[in-house]
Amino acid sequence: MKIPGKGEKVNVKRSATYSIVINAVQIAAVWALAVLLMVHNTHDIQDVFTVLVAVLVSLGAALDIREAIAARRKSDEADALGDMVVQMDELNRALRAQRHDFLNHLQVVYSLIEMEEYQEAGDYIEKIYGDMQSVSKAMRTDSPAINALLRAKLAECESAGILTEVDTGGSFKNLPMPTWEFCRILSNLIDNAMDALEGTANSSLRIMLQEESHGFTFSVANNGPMIPADQLRGIFEPGVSSHGEGRGMGLYIVRSTLQSYGGEIHVTSDAERTIFSGRVPYGKEHNGKEAQSD
Repeated sequence: MKIPGKGEKVNVKRSATYSIVINAVQIAAVWALAVLLMVHNTHDIQDVFTVLVAVLVSLGAALDIREAIAARRKSDEADALGDMVVQMDELNRALRAQRHDFLNHLQVVYSLIEMEEYQEAGDYIEKIYGDMQSVSKAMRTDSPAINALLRAKLAECESAGILTEVDTGGSFKNLPMPTWEFCRILSNLIDNAMDALEGTANSSLRIMLQEESHGFTFSVANNGPMIPADQLRGIFEPGVSSHGEGRGMGLYIVRSTLQSYGGEIHVTSDAERTIFSGRVPYGKEHNGKEAQSD
């Protein structure tokens, strides 16, 4: 966002945070002053007036805080939607490029075989198969947004030298939450796992997505260092993190978002593997359809 005539970007999240803090301080200050005045006043009418002013000022500040929280939530939503659009665009370009090049690849392979260059043909097929697998590996659900996220994260893991496995079952079309929110949850967990694997030899990561009779389950597992028990207990609290600034807030957002849809998330960690596993139940609409079919 830019201010007209200045060309300066406005950080909505920072401005909202400042507004929340300033208004909270204002509420505390006005009530402290009101109490101080009432202690020293001897007239009841003045006490009533003081309380009335404090209530009005606090109400205005509380409304500002509510608007600031809403603005911050909208900013988070816009950021998540922006990331999702970029990832879907990248996936679309990759699929179009593969479709465009497919006939050319067939012609090259045919020519190599015709010239009896079988080893060259085999090497060429292996190379283009690997390129195709990098895209098809992510095409596991019926949700374009989830597929786009998986492809983006698989590419990041490949660049970081992390061996990644994806195991999916189900379409994930009937999620009881907006797709961008589920993608934000999955993205936070994968980023957290990648941070944990930094500096780990033979690092590996496994992403599991399953649609079952009671809803949707998912997990992200890595073979990084074990999370100590004292950190494990409060890992979903805001600001708690063992993998750098922001990750603790990310895990807090993950749990809060899931709980708002009746879901849950748990973590286990030992010397071999750390697993974040979650569940989202079907929505009321889906359950109603099942009941009618019965």
